[in-house]
Amino acid sequence: MKSAKRDLLVLSKNGSTDEREMELEVEKLHDLLVLVEALENFCIANEIIDLNKYKIIDDVNKVQKIIMKNKMKPFQFINNKN
Repeated sequence: MKSAKRDLLVLSKNGSTDEREMELEVEKLHDLLVLVEALENFCIANEIIDLNKYKIIDDVNKVQKIIMKNKMKPFQFINNKN
């Protein structure tokens, strides 16, 4: 997989890390971030609080539909379930 253009700051307790080890660590971090940043996973971990209708929307498809809109309605909030 091609690595995305992103800036990562990787701190290591071990000062004598090999450059190849660091590249491998960055590749693993990139693979992990790709999974976490996926829209479906984001919608699973979040819900929409809609104060206009006094509802909490936690259905993945409905959350995805609301997030994909360019602009959310006033008093709709994205809330993390954690």
